[in-house]
Amino acid sequence: VQLVESGGGLVQAGGFLRLSCAASGIIISLIPMAWYRQAPGKERELVAAISSGATANYADPVKGRFTISRDNAKNTLYLQMNSLKPEDTAKYYCAASTNPYSSDYDIPSGIDDYDYWGQGTQVTVSS
Repeated sequence: VQLVESGGGLVQAGGFLRLSCAASGIIISLIPMAWYRQAPGKERELVAAISSGATANYADPVKGRFTISRDNAKNTLYLQMNSLKPEDTAKYYCAASTNPYSSDYDIPSGIDDYDYWGQGTQVTVSS
């Protein structure tokens, strides 16, 4: 299994970026996926997650600004980030959970439920 993120960069506050996570070795439409981020000196935190049934949830700080989606044909996960703020500055990681779930709409409850991770892509938002 390999997850490869791309799309990070430096952007001014109010700008936008779209992150991509190209997956191999797994079929992302069949499993829950998520975006996490980690700022220097802080713990890794959930940004957004999507179930195999395409139910999504978002961390409160990004609700209304970020959108998680996937392209099943490309086996790629996306994170559209609009109205970026300096506090969004972090390294963003793609994660996959291959644990069994009882429903296609289940979303893993915590970071330990994700067993595959990408190497991360840096997002820096200047004020």
